[in-house]
Amino acid sequence: MSLFDHSIKQLEEMLHRKEISAEDLVDASFDRIHEVDEQVQAFLTLDEEQARNQAKQLDAAPDENARLFALPAGIKDNIVTKGIRTTCGSQFLKNFDDPLYNATAIEKLNAEKMVSVGKLNMDEFAMGSSTENSSYKSTRNPWNTDHVPGGSSGGSAAAVAAGEVLFSLGSDTGGSIRQPASFCGVVGMKPTYGRVSRFGLVAFASSLDQIGPITRSVEDNARVLEVISGHDKMDSTSADVDVPSYTDALTGDVKGMKIAVPKEYLAEGVAPEVKEAVISALNKYKELGAEWEEVSLPHSKYAVAAYYLLASSEASANLARFDGVRYGVRSDNATNMMDMYTHSRSEGFGDEVKRRIMLGTFALSSGYYDAYYKKAQKVRTLIKNDFDNILKDYDVIIGPTAPTPAFKIGENVDDPLTMYANDILTIPVNLAGVPGISVPCGFSEAGLPIGLQIIGKPFDESTVYRTAHAYEQATDHHKQRPLLGGVK
Repeated sequence: MSLFDHSIKQLEEMLHRKEISAEDLVDASFDRIHEVDEQVQAFLTLDEEQARNQAKQLDAAPDENARLFALPAGIKDNIVTKGIRTTCGSQFLKNFDDPLYNATAIEKLNAEKMVSVGKLNMDEFAMGSSTENSSYKSTRNPWNTDHVPGGSSGGSAAAVAAGEVLFSLGSDTGGSIRQPASFCGVVGMKPTYGRVSRFGLVAFASSLDQIGPITRSVEDNARVLEVISGHDKMDSTSADVDVPSYTDALTGDVKGMKIAVPKEYLAEGVAPEVKEAVISALNKYKELGAEWEEVSLPHSKYAVAAYYLLASSEASANLARFDGVRYGVRSDNATNMMDMYTHSRSEGFGDEVKRRIMLGTFALSSGYYDAYYKKAQKVRTLIKNDFDNILKDYDVIIGPTAPTPAFKIGENVDDPLTMYANDILTIPVNLAGVPGISVPCGFSEAGLPIGLQIIGKPFDESTVYRTAHAYEQATDHHKQRPLLGGVK
C-alpha cells in the first residue's frame, strides 16, 4: 500500500475494520523510505527495529480510542526522543545517542500510539532556510531534487511530500515549518506561541520557537495539532488555554469571512508567479462567499532586521551550554580549559551557527544593548500591534508564504543576506506570536509548489484551519504528487 493514497481518518477506519494492520502501515513507510530516501535524503536516523516491534505490539492490542494509532511519523532532529539519537543537525551532538527523556510533544504522540520511524534532517540548530546548513547532508526537494526543500524543517517537509511518513513534526522560529511546507507542496502549521509545549525542543530562540505539524492535508494537520497541544507544567511559556476540536471547525463554510491582504506581502521581491497564484486563491475565496481587502502592516519591513538581532541574541545565550563540558563532543585538541572551550565550539559548530552567536553576543554586549537589542524589541512590539489592529476588523490575514518557489541547491548558500530575506513573509508571524499555516496554492512554470499563508488571531487556530480547509476542498493542488521512485 502507499501512504499517499489515504488520510489519517481513512487509515483509522481501515484499521478499525481490520482491513490493514499496524505492520502494514510501518512496512509501507519503510518500503517507501528505502525506495526514495537515497534521492531525498530526509532522514538522519532510522529506528526501524523499534518501529517494527511496536507495530507488532499494537496489532496484538489494538486501541480504537487512540487518535493516531499505528500511524508512521518522522520527528525533526531538534526534538528530544528517548533512546533515539538527537543531533540538531550538528557535529556538536553527533554522540547524543541516548537521550534520557522525551519532549512533551513526543509523549503526547506516544500516548495516542503513533509510531516514530526516525529523526529528520534540518539546518544546524534550526538556523537556515534550505537545510543546506545541516552538518550531515543536504536534503532535496521531492518535486525536483536539484532544488532545496526549504528550512530549517526541510527534512520534515520533504519526508511528508515524498510519501515516506504520514506526518512529521517540525519547529518554527522564523518560518521553519511554513517555508519548507510551501517549497514542498504540503501543509505546515506554526501554532500560537505557547499552544504547544517547548519542553524537549532544543532551544534556538526561546521567545520565538514553536513545534508544529506537517501533513499532506489540512484535516490531517488539525488532527495532529489536537494531540500535541495543551498546557504543560514543564514549560513556563506554555499557555493554560483550552484546546478545541480543530477538526470540528472544518466546515468548508467561509461565507461572510473578512480577509485582510497586506500590500507589503505582494510588493517588490515577490515573484510574479507567486503573486498570480495568491490572487487566484483570493478570488477563489470570493467565489466561496468571503470578501478580501488590501491593508497595510507598515512595520513589517523592519521584521527581518529585528528578527535576526533578537533570534541571534537568544541563540548566543542558549548555545552557551554547548561548551565541551556539559553537552556534546569535547575536542581532543585541547591542552587546558580555555583551549577546550575554544576548540570544542570551533570544531562543533558550523559557519552559520558561529555567525549568529557572534551577532547575538555583539548585540547583547555593553554599549550596544540599547542601540540594537532593546530597539529590536521595540520594533517587535510595533509589529505585534500591527497584527492586533488588523485582526480586530478581519478574521484572517492572507498572503504568500515565501516570495519565490524553491531555489536550486547551492544557489544562495554563500549569500547569507539573500537567504535571510527568504523568510521575510513568515518572520513577522513569529515576532507577533500568532498562528500561521501554509497550504499549497499552485505551481510555478518549472513545476515547483507555491504556498499560501493564512494568519489568524492568537489561539484561534480553528478559524485558520477552517479558512485553509475551505480553499483546499475547492481546489486540487494538495492532490498533486511529485514524480519520485515511479509513484505519482
